Amino acid sequence: MNPIVKNILAVIAGVIIGGALNMGIIMISGSIIPPPEGVDLTTMEGLKASMPLMEPKHFLMPFLAHALGTFLGALIAALIVPAQKMKLAMIIGGWFLLGGIINILMLPSPLWFTFTDLIGAYFPMAYLGGKLMTKKES
Repeated sequence: MNPIVKNILAVIAGVIIGGALNMGIIMISGSIIPPPEGVDLTTMEGLKASMPLMEPKHFLMPFLAHALGTFLGALIAALIVPAQKMKLAMIIGGWFLLGGIINILMLPSPLWFTFTDLIGAYFPMAYLGGKLMTKKES
């Protein structure tokens, strides 16, 4: 298979699989850490209105979703390609970072979470996923 096509397919697979894990964690997060009483997390307006009621524990699952989704996506992309594993892993990290920035613009969160999420969940996890796959071939 043409290497360029394989790289594109690896990135697409990483984005889809990482995004699925991200969404899965978000979907189950309310059953693991229940939201505050009376909040509506089913709409964007409800989420925005409930932000002041959220405690730090309520941000754990979104952070894990972002970090683990990025990690798995980068791992998958790096697993698929024979070369340029770290480059493709970091492309996945950039894609998920862009999604994180868009999410923060649409749904303002506490400043501490914004920094923690943007600095800790995307490129470090993409690097870790890529590094694990480059060590495997050594």
